[in-house]
Amino acid sequence: MKTLIHKANTRGHADHGWLKSYHSFSFASYQNPERTNFGMLRVLNDDIVQPKMGFGTHPHQNMEIISIPLTGALSHKDSMGNKRAIEVGEVQVMSAGTGLTHSEFNDSKTDEVNFLQLWIIPEELSVKPNYEQREFLPKDRKNKLQTVVAPKDKVEGNALPISQQAYIYRTSLEADVSLDIDLKSENNGLYIFVVEGAIAVKENLVNKRDAIGIYETEQVSIKSIDTSELIIIEVPMD
Repeated sequence: MKTLIHKANTRGHADHGWLKSYHSFSFASYQNPERTNFGMLRVLNDDIVQPKMGFGTHPHQNMEIISIPLTGALSHKDSMGNKRAIEVGEVQVMSAGTGLTHSEFNDSKTDEVNFLQLWIIPEELSVKPNYEQREFLPKDRKNKLQTVVAPKDKVEGNALPISQQAYIYRTSLEADVSLDIDLKSENNGLYIFVVEGAIAVKENLVNKRDAIGIYETEQVSIKSIDTSELIIIEVPMD
């Protein structure tokens, strides 16, 4: 088993006034050759958008884009005709494929929006663009894994499809709970992002907004130190 730790205070940071963004990997003006990706996980941005502000219409191509609101609601509009808000408890997936444009906006006059946006490199280029959005109930991830994203050829239950052999899980752990995760493939790794709380993975303590990457193993064991909320991304490493 190999591990890497990304402490919260070592992430890239950009403050545009209307947007505060923390980058786990190289993005925009933050360029770190030691943090370009974790396997097929290319981007994990922790964004805070001020009231009545947002991202104007911009393009994407050949990327799997996953958005997970943590607080507030983010309005979305795209070139495929989708126009709706993404709210806490929901997950949004866009397979950009041959190309699309979209915008994201915080319609609230008073409340910030905090959301995570992940980019995963697709296994197949130039697919037909696809958009899906779904609610995932908190009770279904209490002290267990809740699969919110899965490969489009292996989707089970309510999981949202992407064009990559990757999975995204959510879990809410009470304090002093152990969770064992069996990886889908020996070529995969796990990138665990701690939204709230603290966990231990072997001798590694991982606190709020820290992340740990684990690879070259078949199973990962997590123990919660405090009540914790985790986003777990399983991706091919090459």
